[in-house]
Amino acid sequence: MDSKTRKHLDNLRSEERDLQNQAFFYILEVTEKSVDWAYEVWDELVEDLSHKDNHRRAIAAQILCSLAKSDPENRMRKNFPALMAVTKDERFVTARHCLQSIWRVGASGKKMQKTVVDALADRFKNCAAEKNCTLIRYDIIEGLRKLYDEVKDEKVKEKALALIETEEDLKYRKKYASVWK
Repeated sequence: MDSKTRKHLDNLRSEERDLQNQAFFYILEVTEKSVDWAYEVWDELVEDLSHKDNHRRAIAAQILCSLAKSDPENRMRKNFPALMAVTKDERFVTARHCLQSIWRVGASGKKMQKTVVDALADRFKNCAAEKNCTLIRYDIIEGLRKLYDEVKDEKVKEKALALIETEEDLKYRKKYASVWK
């Protein structure tokens, strides 16, 4: 890993929010493509999924999602439950950031695609009693759309449309369906 990337990775732990945010956006940009240093930071990021600072949890979740394409050892299979747990974080903004990024894990390969689609479908079905259920469901449908756009697998589209049909409130069903128009 080059020194600039290492510095930005170190700055993710900075107490200075501007420096931390700058580092975060740099790392997200660099990880748009596969990188060879993913495992140098993997365990730290997994550990940060349960950090006391919700900002650190959100950063770790989003970067791990972005690093999924750089995971030839398939570590994500083992760490995926911890990542999904962040979609139920006590801080809704943290949960939402993770939920909006998790589709990237599904785009990393067929096995993880099925794992992600199944997990998001389960999350969609079981969030009805949560305070922000409609936002959670919208994010799930939007994530499935992004996954579909990336992998072009009709099964992803079929699952998303089937989930939309389970929404009892017509207003929200229309809102979710708008993502697929």
